[in-house]
Amino acid sequence: MHSASVKHFFRIFATDFMPFISNILQHKSLSIVGLEKNTGKTVCLNYILHRLNELGVQVGVTSIGVDGEQVDSVFATAKPEITLFRDTYFITSEKHYLMRQALSNIVAVDSQRTSLGPLVTAKVLIPGKVLLSGAATTSILRRQIQTFDSMGIGLSIVDGALSRLSLASPTVTEAMILATGAAVSANVKQLIAKTRHLYQFIMLDEVEEPLRTILGDIESGLWAIDSDQQVHDLGITSVFLIDRSEQNILRFGHTLFAAGAISDRLLKILAAKGKDITLIARDFTKIFVTPEVYTEYTRRGNRLMVLQRSKLIAITLNPTSPQGFLLDSKSTCDALSDALQTPVYDVVQIRSEGE
Repeated sequence: MHSASVKHFFRIFATDFMPFISNILQHKSLSIVGLEKNTGKTVCLNYILHRLNELGVQVGVTSIGVDGEQVDSVFATAKPEITLFRDTYFITSEKHYLMRQALSNIVAVDSQRTSLGPLVTAKVLIPGKVLLSGAATTSILRRQIQTFDSMGIGLSIVDGALSRLSLASPTVTEAMILATGAAVSANVKQLIAKTRHLYQFIMLDEVEEPLRTILGDIESGLWAIDSDQQVHDLGITSVFLIDRSEQNILRFGHTLFAAGAISDRLLKILAAKGKDITLIARDFTKIFVTPEVYTEYTRRGNRLMVLQRSKLIAITLNPTSPQGFLLDSKSTCDALSDALQTPVYDVVQIRSEGE
């Protein structure tokens, strides 16, 4: 059997014992985001890097914000550091590059500076631990992912900082992993409710072509779509101007597109104006709506949709809160899985069971 065939067989065999790794390999870019801080993003990243290294998959890694620090800046508790393997490419700030424990070779230095110095792209020669402090904006992240892709790196992974969800937009990364856990709530029912609230937005239905392409080019404002799928500018650049508009925003029909953020205020206004309204968001990262307002909006027969749905690879659980409270891993994973009707993993348990 040729070496390429052996490698292909090994990947198929190995991923059967590595939950969700096979799905990751079907994409070119992946973001790891947390519902809150301390939900286990770095542990998840280390698990993925470890498994991909076993499979011989070369990756590029970066971050939005700062990740990989030894001590949590808020709770002063120990945090897992990021371990990178040989031939892994990574991007971090000059300050944190100089603090690395891995031996690496600099490939490029970005001319655009950050508060921690220019961004350095490097290749790991001898494995070790690193601090990742990457792009401050999603536009820079997109450029970095394109750079990895142009270098022939098959998979780019972006590790999220705090609870920033913008990097999980399908306009930035092809796929995402959502990390939740006891840091969100030590009460399992509340944890399920908060996780399910975000999950329902991630899983919203997409609009169909050609409407998706037409609306995708619109950058701001509130727009209406009529029964012939013709798009009309309502001349409302901000949700705060809706109440001042003398014209009926539903005059072209009950389908609207909000190019910017969707807030409680917008849903309340629409719910008061009518029923059977369809509001389209760019993607789930633009939706900032509380459970109570969303429930009332949908109760009237209204719905939310997105131009593009994010591809959710997995949901992971960190059963330990930064205050030291520990949830039962198995029962909590099972409860979340039942509530969301999708698998939920504790990667620490997966790792210990597989070794």
